[in-house]
Amino acid sequence: MRIVIAGGHGQIALRLERLLAARGDEAAGLIRRPEQADDLRATGAEPVVCDLESAAVDEVARHLEGADAAVFAAGAGPGSGETRKDTVDRGAAVLFADAAEAAGVRRFVVVSSMGADREPPPGTDPVFAAYLRAKTAADDAVRARAGLDWTILRPGRLMNDAGTGLVNLAERTGRSEVARDDVAAVLVALLDEPRTAGLTLELVGGGTPVLEAVEAVAGTATA
Repeated sequence: MRIVIAGGHGQIALRLERLLAARGDEAAGLIRRPEQADDLRATGAEPVVCDLESAAVDEVARHLEGADAAVFAAGAGPGSGETRKDTVDRGAAVLFADAAEAAGVRRFVVVSSMGADREPPPGTDPVFAAYLRAKTAADDAVRARAGLDWTILRPGRLMNDAGTGLVNLAERTGRSEVARDDVAAVLVALLDEPRTAGLTLELVGGGTPVLEAVEAVAGTATA
């Protein structure tokens, strides 16, 4: 498969690219800065310089031509303000979805966030509230598209601990932590399982092997 990943230099994306390349898939990561390219090459992925905050749909669609799947794993990141939460976490996601439809790439997986399905409670930090609202709007925009076979993945608090390969994946999991390694592994499994299209799933650490967890939610979707 050829998979194009938005936010190709992100911590989850780099892990995903490494996993895909290791099994012989062709991964391409969209990056904003040319100096990030060597990090992608080190994972076995192809770096593609494309700024989703300024690119047009047809430009992004060209990078998606011939792909089997697209993964949106971009984010404004720590230290960014409310404006960039909107332009990246919402705007870039919508643009990437537009481009996937234009390029005829149906399989579309989004790395969202737990909590992106409800209004932030009173007292939430304004920037974090803007982040959650941007993720909610992006998820809603993707799920409204008939031209995409989408899956929305909402991980819990992200950790850099080594992955265990054991997760809790469900429509509702409750709040907890999850290793970025395990998020990447779940993304690979979701890409391999078309029956997960149309699902919005939460992900935290747990006791079920990744492939079994994905098989279980896929079976529920088709039951």
